[in-house]
Amino acid sequence: MHHRRIRPFNTKDTYPEQKLDNDLCHAVVARGTTIFLRGQCPQDLDTSVSVGIGDAVAQTHKVMQNIRQLVQECGGEMGHVTKLVVYLTDVRYREAVYRTMGEYIRGVHPVCTGLVVVALARPEWVVEIDATAVIPD
Repeated sequence: MHHRRIRPFNTKDTYPEQKLDNDLCHAVVARGTTIFLRGQCPQDLDTSVSVGIGDAVAQTHKVMQNIRQLVQECGGEMGHVTKLVVYLTDVRYREAVYRTMGEYIRGVHPVCTGLVVVALARPEWVVEIDATAVIPD
């Protein structure tokens, strides 16, 4: 692992009723070049076309693909991700979104905060995720 992860855990242990399997932790100690991403929405980075309208899983895949692409364009990799903040428009999307997000952060153990919000910038969006990554020295 690139950074020191404090108290790593898996959500299947902390939320057994929710059928989740995400590798997270309570704190990350990192040194290096910090990448701050704006909240990523389910839209194509080149065309701004919305992706996965009506499908929280498809939207989450696009959001996480955008995060991965941007981190790579900055010279990093998903293993450098230290923090995620997840914004959902409906708590009922939580399990599907977190399961999908978990596919991209397996073994990474970032810290993560989740919020339910009234709306996002476009009415068809149900998930937005912002990320912080640190490329080690």
